[in-house]
Amino acid sequence: MTFFDMMGFASELGLNAVDLTGYYFSDYPKIPDDKTLFQLKKKALQLGLNISWTGVKNNFVIPEKTSRESDIQLIRNWLQVSSKLGASIMRIFAGNGKHEGYSREEVKKWMVLDFQECAKYAEETGVIAGLQPHNDFLYEADEVIDILKRVDSEWFGLILDIGSLRRGDPYREIQKLAPYSNYWFIKELVYVDGIAEPVNMKKIAKILKEANYTGYISFESLTDGDPKQIVTSMFNDFRTEYDKL
Repeated sequence: MTFFDMMGFASELGLNAVDLTGYYFSDYPKIPDDKTLFQLKKKALQLGLNISWTGVKNNFVIPEKTSRESDIQLIRNWLQVSSKLGASIMRIFAGNGKHEGYSREEVKKWMVLDFQECAKYAEETGVIAGLQPHNDFLYEADEVIDILKRVDSEWFGLILDIGSLRRGDPYREIQKLAPYSNYWFIKELVYVDGIAEPVNMKKIAKILKEANYTGYISFESLTDGDPKQIVTSMFNDFRTEYDKL
C-alpha cells in the first residue's frame, strides 16, 4: 500500500487519524519535498483524517558521539517535516546495540542529554518527541519512567507500545506507564514473561479508561495474514470492550 491507500483504508474503517512513519517514505532518511508532504496533507483533509504522528529510527545507545549527533540532526529534520504535516508527536527510540566498556547507567546519562537536545528542537517545531520503548534498551516501565523524569521536558513524551513490554506481566507494566503516555500503540500480541499471547482487549480498555486517556490510539499488526483484516478486527474488538465500560 501507498500512504494514499492506507489513508483510504483508515477512512473506510472509521478511524480519525493516521500515522505517516518517516522510514516508509521512499527517500528516507532524506526529507520529502514540500509538494509530497502537502499532497498527503490535502488527501488527509479530503478523507476527514488528521495526521497524528510521524516516526524515525535512531540509536542513542552506541558510544560514538558523532553517530548520535547525526541521529539528533535526523530527528531535528524530521520534526520539521512533522510540523509541516500537522502531526503532534514524532516517535524516537532509545536504540540498541553493544556498549562495551560502558555501564547501562553511563549509557543512560548520555541518552538523557541526547533526549534533552531533541526536546529543545521539539519545542521549536511544536511537535512532541515521543520515546517509544521498543524492547531494545529500556525494557521495564520503571526504567522508562526514570528517563522521562530525568529528561524533564514537556516536549519529551511517551508512546506506549503494548507489544514491546516483554518482561514479567505486560498489563502491570502498561498500567504503570499509562499516566505518562501521550500516545498508544495497540498490537495483536503481548508478551507474558517473553511468551507471546493474544492481547486481552478488555484489560487494555480498562487501563485506558482508568487513566482517563483521551488521545490517539494506533493499531498495528506485525503477524502474518491480511493486515486490513487484522487491524479491522483489532479496532472492532477494542471499541466493543471500551464501550462496555
